[in-house]
Amino acid sequence: MTVTAEPAAQVDRWVSAQGISLEVRGAGDPVLLLHGIGGSAAACGALAEVLSSHGYRTYCWDAPGYGRSADPAPSSDGSTERCDHGVVVADLIAELGAEPIHLLGTSWGGVIATAVAAANPAAVRSLVLADSTRGSGVNQQRAQGMRARIGELRELGGPAFAAARAGRLVSTACDAGIARAVESDMARVRLPGYAAAAEFMARTDTGPSLAAVAAPTLVLVGADDIVTGVDESRLLADAIPGARFGLILDAGHAAVQEKPVETAAHILRFWKELGE
Repeated sequence: MTVTAEPAAQVDRWVSAQGISLEVRGAGDPVLLLHGIGGSAAACGALAEVLSSHGYRTYCWDAPGYGRSADPAPSSDGSTERCDHGVVVADLIAELGAEPIHLLGTSWGGVIATAVAAANPAAVRSLVLADSTRGSGVNQQRAQGMRARIGELRELGGPAFAAARAGRLVSTACDAGIARAVESDMARVRLPGYAAAAEFMARTDTGPSLAAVAAPTLVLVGADDIVTGVDESRLLADAIPGARFGLILDAGHAAVQEKPVETAAHILRFWKELGE
């Protein structure tokens, strides 16, 4: 399948009853794209452009506390760091009236997407996980490391935090402009959103629920991903029944930004094989 980047589609904005902002493109079967922990709707924009140009209606969310979305609502104990993003996404899909939906998550967004697919099988038409993981709750060391990032962001501020971390997200062959965009996106993260995301990751291990994922699944990973890595993506693909696996060459952890056309080619081929 030959996939090309088409002229930019019109981007509309839709806001849910809970203050979740979505960038909306195109028309056709619905696709919800969930960004990574250091991103925003913009991180999925180039991929959404390609998918929408091939007949899909794409929704790129700003997670709670990211981009144009409202900060996470306090939990019953008053904490804003305990947000069940899986429930937020399931409610969002229902509010959109988009069930069943093609659900695509990158990195942290993939952890959320996995949780949604396992808990709400009727709501998910297909699942795409890009450079994702089971979550940081797989062991105490990873959970502590994830929670430590909250204090790091609080101490350094967004720009310095991004300068220290963003370079690891892309391959050595990454276009300089894209690398700057990845860092710029991370530099704009807000502490309430990031803290809730990091806490979600720290307490989440989707490993036990992977076998329960019923949606047709495609697992993608940048061949040069040094953050979550190829082995973790292979583990996901092996554990989810019938899942397909694909490598994005010359791309790192931010493969959906580095190689949106190549990523879209994998996804569109997958959907075509499903008869979608």
